[in-house]
Formats: sequence, structure tokens, C-alpha cells
Amino acid sequence: MEPINLKNKKKIRNALFIGFLIFVLLLGRIGYLQFIKGEELQTLAYEQQVQKRTINAKRGTIYDATGKYILAVSSTAYTVSVNPTNIASAQKETVARKLSEIFALDFDSVLKKVEKNSSIETIVRKIEKDKADELRLWLIENNITTGVNIDEDSKRYYPYSNLASQVIGFCGSDNQGLDGIEAKYDTILAGSAGSIARATDATGEEIGTEGEIYTAPIDGDSIVLSIDMTIQSIVEKYLEEACIDNQCTDGGNIIAMNPKTGDILAMATYPSYNLNEPYTINNEELLANWDNIETSEKSKNLQAMWRNKAISDTYEPGSVFKLITASSALEEGITDTDNEGEFSCTGSITIAGSRIRCWRYYRPHGSESLRQALMNSCNPVFIGLGQKLGVETYFNYLNKFGLLSKTGIMLPGEANSIFIAQDKCGPVELATISFRQRFEITPIQLITAVSSIANGGNLITPRIVKATIDSETGETTELPIENKGTVISKETSEKVLSMMESVVSEGTGKNAKVAGYRIGGKTGTSEDGVNTGKYVTSFCGVAPIDDPEVVLLITLYNPTGEGGHQGGGVAAPIGGQIFSEILPYLEVNQGNTDEVETKEKVSVPDVMGKTLTEATKILKEQGFEVKINNETEDLNKDETLVKEQIPTSGIEATAGSCVYLN
Repeated sequence: MEPINLKNKKKIRNALFIGFLIFVLLLGRIGYLQFIKGEELQTLAYEQQVQKRTINAKRGTIYDATGKYILAVSSTAYTVSVNPTNIASAQKETVARKLSEIFALDFDSVLKKVEKNSSIETIVRKIEKDKADELRLWLIENNITTGVNIDEDSKRYYPYSNLASQVIGFCGSDNQGLDGIEAKYDTILAGSAGSIARATDATGEEIGTEGEIYTAPIDGDSIVLSIDMTIQSIVEKYLEEACIDNQCTDGGNIIAMNPKTGDILAMATYPSYNLNEPYTINNEELLANWDNIETSEKSKNLQAMWRNKAISDTYEPGSVFKLITASSALEEGITDTDNEGEFSCTGSITIAGSRIRCWRYYRPHGSESLRQALMNSCNPVFIGLGQKLGVETYFNYLNKFGLLSKTGIMLPGEANSIFIAQDKCGPVELATISFRQRFEITPIQLITAVSSIANGGNLITPRIVKATIDSETGETTELPIENKGTVISKETSEKVLSMMESVVSEGTGKNAKVAGYRIGGKTGTSEDGVNTGKYVTSFCGVAPIDDPEVVLLITLYNPTGEGGHQGGGVAAPIGGQIFSEILPYLEVNQGNTDEVETKEKVSVPDVMGKTLTEATKILKEQGFEVKINNETEDLNKDETLVKEQIPTSGIEATAGSCVYLN
């Protein structure tokens, strides 16, 4: 045997070293793939091998405060999808053509999805059962067992279309809440999606014998609103009439609130929109030219339509704000309600060299008490009170009344007030704030502040949702009433309420009188912006004055009708009309039985199960107006039966009020 020379030894050593190096690198690569990338690769393999389809959960139901009326509900619908790799090449065009025919889709678009090199493609969502059944039958007849999926889905439906639309909001195609309550409470309403999974090989053939693995969705929890369907319907009826009759170019809103609990009994914005068709603009002029409008402009108009002005828009509140100045001055002991001749209106007042006029400067009010000044809505008196309070004390009360911060109502898009900074507020600025000018607040901030006067002096956070209902256990959880603290004493509260009653019985709010009931209030008129020529007209009412159960705020934007723009002439009468219907509904005891005889009360007849034609005839014979929800031109009133009526039968309602049929 010949000895190995040095050159060969070197070659062998190098070969062994290279082999060892390759082994170490391979071992390192295996370790990297196994321990570092293992979980990721396992996930990728699972995704390649498993075809997974999502099953949407049903959103929770939204009820009104009584629990009798459903304002939003999810009904069963279906989603159709395809697994392109599971459809034979010879059948792809046939399947695409049939899908496009049944669901009225573009054939080329459907064919593109069917021929796509992917595991799953969605064809159509939210289809009705009859369409799903038509497809099932065709698949059976053509012996197509794989590649086309018909999965249960849910579709959001709003039984009352426009009712409380800016409050309730709507959902997108994926069942996600996009606005209003639907958006704010999306995590509660949405539930958890389920799935259908199936393991397949590279050719799309099923792996193993397990078949499809079904994971059931968990339905969302339901919620109970503070909104009372009957009160909301009454408020919306009168708001629409007011905006049309007074030609309010920028619409209006009304809030009704229980001052003791903070519950929003009604919140209406005009014009409203159809929740079942949220992308259909509610302006006829815009609708006629909709196809020619740019996308950005469309979006702007839709956002404006969806906007809840009661919480999202600020405005100068007008003389309603004098209630805040009066309450603050009384609480500080600066004045009292009935000191005869304490004040004197000469038509104007001069502050730091600036002359500020009373609204009735041409015929001054003369000698007045605080009660008379509030009844007359006299500017100089409240300017003087503001000066006596001083900037620091006045801003302290603004803060205590919740006017320097958002109310915290659980709705999206709440705006905050706009006040001059306290350290920049001089005598003139304080004067203008004291009698309601040069600052802006939201309607929800104002009614919350006035509610603290009505309930004895406590600032209560507005509540729009009263309770949630667990979808699995049915357990109801009440949401707490939040008391933020004392603003004024009960004694001061009673004094202001007494003056508010005088405003309605003898002052600028006398058009809000309702025979038999003790009602208090304050009217307001303000400019909508500087030098715009537009006005905001308002009325804030409280009833019954001896034990308030309802605070009502009516805000109308730019009334241009023959009735003018003064709060006493335009907004106050609407307050009286609304109170005349909701107080009997709430079974509020009459406090002024010695007044003029009240309007006739009529028991609402039972028209359930009757045709719309029969029901309308019966109700009109009893003196009621009738409104049919979701009325369309092709609705056959002679055959369609009444499934729901509001108010329900047996309720004593004022003759001439409206009954809603569904």
C-alpha cells in the first residue's frame, strides 16, 4: 500500500471540512425552520390546505325604551362564494353565467372570479332566501357538488325606516356599525363571527374524512335605548311640520329628556333619512342630479345628511341661556325673584364704553323684578347680573353646568362648546355671554344644563342606552345613571322653575301653554353666525313645573316663513303641541284643572290585523291622523294588514294626533 502523499491528505482534509461545514449549515437551517420559522410555516401550510369561509354573527337587536318596539334587527340572509380550484374548467363559464343571471351581476366580472387562481372568491352578499333556493336547485339539477358555497349570513333591517335615523345610524355590507348607536356600540352589537373550514390538497380535493368543520358564530348582545317610540314619533311629526311650515332652510332638531335620570326620551333631526337606504340622498334636487356630482361632493352631502345636529353642531343659544345667568345670580345671593323695581331697563346698557341694546330698545321695559326681566327676556338686566357675578364666578358656574365640556352622551361625533378663554374675557365679553351672545354650545349641552335646574340642582349625564341584553343568557344589565354633582341648591331650582312658569303663563313663552298643565319655559332667538342674515329660533320647556318629568328643547335653523324667526312666535307653539300629546301619554297629572277645558281625549282603537285601508278609515273617523311607515307607490293598502300601531290601542290620545301604522 502506497503511503498517502501530502497533497492527497490536504484534499481529503478540505473535503471533510467542506462536508462538515455543509452538515452544520443544513443542521442550522433545519433548526431555523423548525424552531424559529416553524409556527409561521405551519400557519402558511394550514392556509394553503384549508379553505375557510367566514360566517357573520347576527347583530344584536335595538329596542326602544318600552321594549315593545324593535328599531333595528338582523334577519337571515345568504352569501354566495366560489372555490375556483374546485370548479371543473369545463363548468366555469356555465357556473359564471348562471350566477350572473340569478343575481343580476356582470357576467365578465363573475367569470373573472370563477377563473381566478385563488382558494375562495365572494360573488354576492346579503341575498334573500328565494334567490339562495333558486341557486341550490340549479346546482342539484346540474350535479355540481363542490366549488359553489351558499352560507348563512345576516342583513340589518330598520322597521321604521326614517325614525330616529341620526341617532340609530346604520351598518356597512360587512355588518360593521358605521354611524350612530350602531357605530358607538358596535363591539356589543356585533358578536363574534363563525367559520366553515375544509382541508384540501393542491388540486382542491378534500384531505381526510372530517369534511367541513363548522364553528358557530356568537350573536351580538341587544341594547335597550332610552328613546320612547311613541314620544319619538310625536316629536318627529311636529318637527317636520315646523320645518316645512316655517321654511327652515337648514332644518331643525328637538330633544326630549327626563331630567331625573338623564334619559333621552326623543332626539329628532330634520330632515331625516331612510336607514334601509343610507346612501340615497334625502334632497330631491340633489337626487335628480346625483350621477353628475363628483365623489367628494357626494360624500360631503351624505355626511351632512347623517349628521346628528343635536350633538354635533354648535350655535348661539339665544335668550334660553338667561336661565343659566339667573340661576347663578340667585345661587350667589346677588338678587331674588320678586324684588319689585330692583332693575330698570332704559333700552340699553353701557359696559366699558360699549353700548349694548335691549331687544326692545325702542320701547324699554322700565322698572322690573328678576321674574319680570326673565318674562320680558330683558338683555340689560342679565348683563348687569353677569357683571356682578364677575368672570371667575361666572365661569365657575359655566363649568358646574357642564357647558365647558362635552356631556359624555354615548353617541359618536359630540362637539364641545366654543367660549372665549377665561383669562381673555373682559367686561364686554362677559356682558355678551351673560345675555347669550358671542359663544356657541350644542343643543345637548343646553338641555343637560336646564335639566339640572329642573331636577333640583344635579348635573346628570345624558343617557341614550338604558340596558344591554346578553344574547346567550338573556340577562339584562342596566346602565348606571351618572350624577356629576350639585350645580345649584333645590331652593334656587324651585325659584327658577317658578319664573319659567311665569314666562309661559304671562311672558314670551305664552304660546307654549297647554290647558290643564303647569308648564315652564324660555324662548330664544339668535343670529346663526356673524352677518349671515340667518337666525336660530328655540324654545326650552319644562313640565310639569311642580315635579318635572320632561325637558324639551326645540331648535329651528333659519326659519324664513311668514311667521318670522322669534322664538315666542315660532318655537313656543311647537313646544305646546308636543307637551299636549306626550304629557297625557306619560300619564302626568294635570295641575291647572281650573284652566280652559283641555282638548278632547280619545281612546286609540285597535286596528291590528285590519287592512291599511280599513285601519285608516277607522282612525280618521275617531279624529286621528294616520301615517303609514315604509309607504310606497306599489303598496296595496286593500290587502296589506296592519302588524303594528303606535300608540297601541287603549291609550288616551289627543284628538287630531297621529297614529303610525306598520
